[in-house]
Amino acid sequence: MTNSPSTTAGPSTGPSTPTGGAGPRAGRREWTAFVVLLLPLLLVSMDVSVLYFALPSISRELNPSATQQLWIVDVYAFALAGLLITMGSLGDRIGRRRLLLFGAAAFGVASVTAAYATSADMLIASRALLGVGGATLMPSTMGLVRNMFHDDKQRGRAVGIWSGAMAGGIALGSVLSGIMLEHLWWGSVFLINVPAMVLLLVLVPVLVPEYKDPAPGQFDLLSVPLSMGAVLPVVYGLKEFAADGFSLTSAACVGAGLVVGTVFVRRQRTRRDALISRELFRPGRRFGAAISLNCVAAFAMMGSAYFTTQYLQSVLDMSSLRAALWSVAPSLAVGVAAPTATAVAQKVNRAYVIATGFLLAAVGYALLALAGTDSLVTVLAGAAVIGMGIVTVMALVSDMALASAPVEKAGSAASLLETGQEFGGALGMAVLGSIGTAVYRADMPASAPAAARETLGAALAGADRTLAALAREAFVHGMQYAAVGGTVILVLAGLLAARILRGPAVGAPSAVPAGVSVGTPAGVSVGEVEAAV
Repeated sequence: MTNSPSTTAGPSTGPSTPTGGAGPRAGRREWTAFVVLLLPLLLVSMDVSVLYFALPSISRELNPSATQQLWIVDVYAFALAGLLITMGSLGDRIGRRRLLLFGAAAFGVASVTAAYATSADMLIASRALLGVGGATLMPSTMGLVRNMFHDDKQRGRAVGIWSGAMAGGIALGSVLSGIMLEHLWWGSVFLINVPAMVLLLVLVPVLVPEYKDPAPGQFDLLSVPLSMGAVLPVVYGLKEFAADGFSLTSAACVGAGLVVGTVFVRRQRTRRDALISRELFRPGRRFGAAISLNCVAAFAMMGSAYFTTQYLQSVLDMSSLRAALWSVAPSLAVGVAAPTATAVAQKVNRAYVIATGFLLAAVGYALLALAGTDSLVTVLAGAAVIGMGIVTVMALVSDMALASAPVEKAGSAASLLETGQEFGGALGMAVLGSIGTAVYRADMPASAPAAARETLGAALAGADRTLAALAREAFVHGMQYAAVGGTVILVLAGLLAARILRGPAVGAPSAVPAGVSVGTPAGVSVGEVEAAV
């Protein structure tokens, strides 16, 4: 996507005619609607981390088995990842606003049932429904952003804010849940979703127009289980690999997912009504490059989080709440990075800004490589620099992907971005986590108990202070090696991004093409909608 010339427009309640931009400029109505769309984004990202502090209370109240406890934590992410592709395509067909409202209702209902769950199985089912709702909300919000902002600069700014809000939501979820659990019962961490969902159900029909593909073709039902069969086993296998190291089970899961994924891709390449439009990958659009770079960015983000969260709690021996509060400090810098990066990309070739983001994250990993067993400032600085670099990359490649996608396929484009992010995050934890684990096990003395040689948590659970000190040093040593590996990967990613993104890209039209179905929200005149498209 090329940078658009500057445009000028005074205050308005709707889009104004551009004076030289790639599309009509959004006015107050679109920006107000965008603020409303940030609500589901914050809540979906918060729900990734909201259970961190609640698990001990849940264990006491519901008495889940070890397997049930794992599913309480993981089923949300699995449902989210497995249904993203399906929901993105479904939103393009039935309408993104309609799917968003359906998802908000499901998310609200699931939040209430989770809050008042009376058994572990009921909580698992509620968390699964939360994942289904989240899978509808994520691609719908990003697809609607693509539809509401046709001017390159405004869309880039909106996507930058969107990316910063998503990163901040994860940190906010941990802190809010910790604070609420100091005063309320464990179910309260789910009820914070309900007022926001009600507000969303009220305001979205008023502020957000409907958008959908006017000629989507039949919905390919067989591709739905194929997409889930491709995504879920790979994500599950990678998570198992990160948690327990290599095993035949994790390898079999990844292998099975890749086999089903091959069948799924072949089906998408041969059907006219495919869930994933081939138009997205037309040569010159760079959509595939954006997906790949976003995947690498997620790899780096989750790979660093795997170590920094354990460092604060286990190496520095912080309480969960104190560790969460300290983790907010890097998020402040991260929240500024995305909007700043999108502003810079209006004046500088975005290939170089994206490359700079990767190199900045590499510097953050280099700082982690310098950390010792008492290096709070170094670790927080490294986390902040990594976050700033990665959010810079995510904001710009997300905007690049949305700009290159046909307007009628924006939901599918957003779902692929999110799915790639899930893959990248799981891969980052698996690869960098396995490096750290290998070094940890090599450093631990053979005389140590078997459990202590496996994980830092097991070593700290015993009463042997000497062994605990050795385990902390071994963990930090493993983090240093993993950080070196992350540094190398990010430097290579930066060089690759600068090379493949330098030339002009073939973009999709910024305005809504003739025939795209655009509904009218309550209180909005047809003339205002026509002016927008």
